[in-house]
Amino acid sequence: MNTPAIENCEAPAAVRKSKRAFTIGLPRCDGGGEKRFPLTPEAVAIMTERGYEVRMEHGAGSSIHYPDAAYLRCGAVITGRTEAFGCDIVIHLRPVEEQSARLMRRGAMLLTMSHYHLLDRRGVKALLDNHIITIAIDRISDSRGNTPFADILSEIDGRASVAIASALLADPVNGKGILLGGVAGIVPCEATIIGSGIAACAAARSASGAGAMVRIFDDDVYRLRDVTRDLGAWAIGSSLHPRVVRGALRTADIVVVTDTSIPPVLGGEIVDEMKRGVVIFDLSSCPGRVFPSLKCIDLADAVAEIGEVRCCYVNAGSAVPRTAAMALSNTFLTFFSDITASDGLVNALRLMPGMQRAAMTFLGKAVDSRVASIARVRPVDINIYLTLS
Repeated sequence: MNTPAIENCEAPAAVRKSKRAFTIGLPRCDGGGEKRFPLTPEAVAIMTERGYEVRMEHGAGSSIHYPDAAYLRCGAVITGRTEAFGCDIVIHLRPVEEQSARLMRRGAMLLTMSHYHLLDRRGVKALLDNHIITIAIDRISDSRGNTPFADILSEIDGRASVAIASALLADPVNGKGILLGGVAGIVPCEATIIGSGIAACAAARSASGAGAMVRIFDDDVYRLRDVTRDLGAWAIGSSLHPRVVRGALRTADIVVVTDTSIPPVLGGEIVDEMKRGVVIFDLSSCPGRVFPSLKCIDLADAVAEIGEVRCCYVNAGSAVPRTAAMALSNTFLTFFSDITASDGLVNALRLMPGMQRAAMTFLGKAVDSRVASIARVRPVDINIYLTLS
């Protein structure tokens, strides 16, 4: 009897499933101070296609006029606040308070802004207790030394400040009823800009594009030379000479202050010499330092208007939160591609030096000196823990 030949047959084999995709939480920023939102529905659709699960708190996108249904159609999961904060990565542009920090899962990553003046000790302690990895996105740098999040937000701030100022000056009831740019036979408005960084250049381009006469001041002569060459004949550049600055402020219709290496301090006697109805914006990292006598009005909480008493507007980008959301979305998409390629949150910190420098807390330790001072603990070097972990 012949024995039948044994044939090798294909059989289903166990296949290891791919690693779990990160969950991204988008909670609502409560308490005021922030109208900008990190992701648009279109960005959420791209994130879900890449394998991320996006959980958004109900109504979180209302500040940029997107309903929950728009995010739902793009793949987001609409949840409560607890679920949104319970993700692997949470994006909350305003510093989180203690109650929200307690909702985060241990070892999660928080992407926020370095608003040191808004941090409180209890909130920071809660982040340390939960071993949260806190990253200040506006301090993240790339391989060329650029800060993509901070740069795009600065550009928006600069352009928004001039757009808002132009509308205020043109208001026939509460403003002066004047155009920013001159017409035949009429001298144009004057814009005085302190600083020559991205925000200052964006404001100068917008003002000069509208026909205003622009004076730009900085204590970095080389950077000032590059800026005035780029802006052309419409911009007049000068060093921060006190007498020259004072003269420009007397005739200015718009004043925009940005960061300089040595910020000037313009006291009340200089403010008293300025025009009635002048529109002042402070886009620097420490609002209120240049004009200490002026009340700061945060445009995330208030509407800009010209009143009898002079004031200084801050947070200009929050007046155009949808534009900010679109710009942030583009930057976050690139950032999350780098996170995915790094294979893990802690590994991303090891492989991305620009992200290490933006770390504020790391697995129970304060790795930023200012954050450590707020929490009243000793700062530590993050590289020590990245080497040991």
